Amino acid sequence: MNKLINIIKGGISDSFHVWRAELDHTFKDLGVVIFFIVVPLIYPVLYGLIYNPEVVRKVPVVVVDQSQTSSSRSFVRKLGATADVAVIAHCPEMEEAKRLVDKKEAYGILLIPSEFSRQLHTGQKATIQLFCDMGSMLHYKAILMASTEASMNLGREIHILTEAIPYESISLYNTQSGFSSFLLPAILVLVIQQTLLLGVGMLAGTSRERTRSGLLIPSGKQYRGTLRVVFGKAMAYLLIYAYVAIWTLLIVPHIFELPQIAPYGNTLLFSLPYLLACIFFAMSLSFIIKSRETPMLVFVFTSVPLVFLSGVSWPVSAIPVFWKWVSYLFPSTFGVQGYVKLNSMGAKLSEISFEYKMLWILTGVYFVITCILYRWQVHKADKKRLEKSNF
Repeated sequence: MNKLINIIKGGISDSFHVWRAELDHTFKDLGVVIFFIVVPLIYPVLYGLIYNPEVVRKVPVVVVDQSQTSSSRSFVRKLGATADVAVIAHCPEMEEAKRLVDKKEAYGILLIPSEFSRQLHTGQKATIQLFCDMGSMLHYKAILMASTEASMNLGREIHILTEAIPYESISLYNTQSGFSSFLLPAILVLVIQQTLLLGVGMLAGTSRERTRSGLLIPSGKQYRGTLRVVFGKAMAYLLIYAYVAIWTLLIVPHIFELPQIAPYGNTLLFSLPYLLACIFFAMSLSFIIKSRETPMLVFVFTSVPLVFLSGVSWPVSAIPVFWKWVSYLFPSTFGVQGYVKLNSMGAKLSEISFEYKMLWILTGVYFVITCILYRWQVHKADKKRLEKSNF
């Protein structure tokens, strides 16, 4: 019994040594500090400032009215009355309107064909043509939404006598259709995973460069046990990212007034398996890192594909089966989906049980993989140490 207690005490002592050493290495490495501290602090604020205000208003538009009727003029008035668009000019020809767009004096052209009024009053499908500068998706969205609203208002006036059921459009969860409320929650979650990959990878690359044998762990006696090494390193990263998670997932949304429906306690409970899954995921992938520069080449480019795979910018139902299974390998997929459902849609923890369970499953899977890989490192370190003592 005493022997077991001494083993446990020794394991805790060694884990504490590894934990303290990992924190020491982290805060003495400027590159790692940038990825672990500076990037998570600055990036969310930077994105929030870029997309604040969330929507663009009074986007300049040019009208080419070939109909020149009361109906076409009514449509143009309704378009200009919207909050999103400002009609800055009426051009007789498309070439003149194109020149204004080329000069960036306008970002869209509305072409009303000559048969517009006739089609409208004879019960045919009346069409208009909309041309947008696709250099900015926000401008395109504003012009498209304003044109749709104007056409619906005009159609409502024409069919007011025959309309059996009145309708009203209400945006759920993102009432002002803001770009920041749509995209920033996904970025906040993804920043945690990506900075962990970069920081842990840089630490691994530094360890390999410092030792002739290229091992990730030093030869000290405190590193002779697999679990004590894994737990010590993981707890060091968890301590740092507990504060990072509070900043990115709770404070930043409050600063920029993003949807925050979930109680803070639910968000923190959900973030625990996500942090652990990201930590062990990063520790597993750190074994492929051979130098300090490698993480920048290997991991940075994955950020944009992971946003698409998360199901935020592209519907999950439209993702091919193969890529859907690929997305299950990344904690960010379930982290983004769960966080958006919690904070933006008001779901309870019981209603995101799939994402919550999958994060715990990924935590267990990557923990086992990490232990196997570090066991291999510990075995190699013991072998090197034995060869050195025999020599």
